[in-house]
Amino acid sequence: MPMKGSGRASYEEIDRFDGGVGWLAYPDERMERASHALTTDEGVWLVDPVDTEGLDDLLAAEGEVAGVVILLDRHKRDAATIATRHDVSVHIPSWMAGVADDIEASVERFSGELGGTGYRLRMVATPLWQEALLYNEDEGTLVVAEAVGTSEYMRTGDERLGVHPMLRLLPPRRSFRDLSPDRVLLGHGAGVHDHASAALSAALSGSRRRAPALYAKAVRLFLPG
Repeated sequence: MPMKGSGRASYEEIDRFDGGVGWLAYPDERMERASHALTTDEGVWLVDPVDTEGLDDLLAAEGEVAGVVILLDRHKRDAATIATRHDVSVHIPSWMAGVADDIEASVERFSGELGGTGYRLRMVATPLWQEALLYNEDEGTLVVAEAVGTSEYMRTGDERLGVHPMLRLLPPRRSFRDLSPDRVLLGHGAGVHDHASAALSAALSGSRRRAPALYAKAVRLFLPG
């Protein structure tokens, strides 16, 4: 249900599951920027968060915030603001450049596993931006910032999950090789919780073939009629 507030924004809760919850801070925006709180034995980890009125109440129900994670170089979003408010650090992949200097909060670098959470970091191979994903094999949860999504501008036809328009012709298939998630949480749009592995495989394998249809749709969405 959307939550209304007179401060920063209203939000819509998405992706609630045993291991966390997601939210759209601005449900009506075209980019559908999604944020997530991952509930782990190490506390609650926030991924690419966008701040919103009522967020702290949502997080309090999940547990104590342990840290904030940035998975995409341009997803700084409100990471610093939220981290400062909860007196935690912003965690950035060790190889991600040009991000830490813009974060007005304590910064920690990480690689491999995110603390003792069971979520492991993997680079998404693309020359267009710096992106990482998190995967918890035991829980079957995959978190992807940008390469794939469910927002309207990323999907065409009957796609349940789509590859980003700028990656359609060269989808980063190797980055997702050997992953079989039960759910995919996304930086843009609500996640996929049913037959997620099949949806991911279909998105990557059909990316090039469906590219012309997606580009035609993008023209209709973003250009004035």
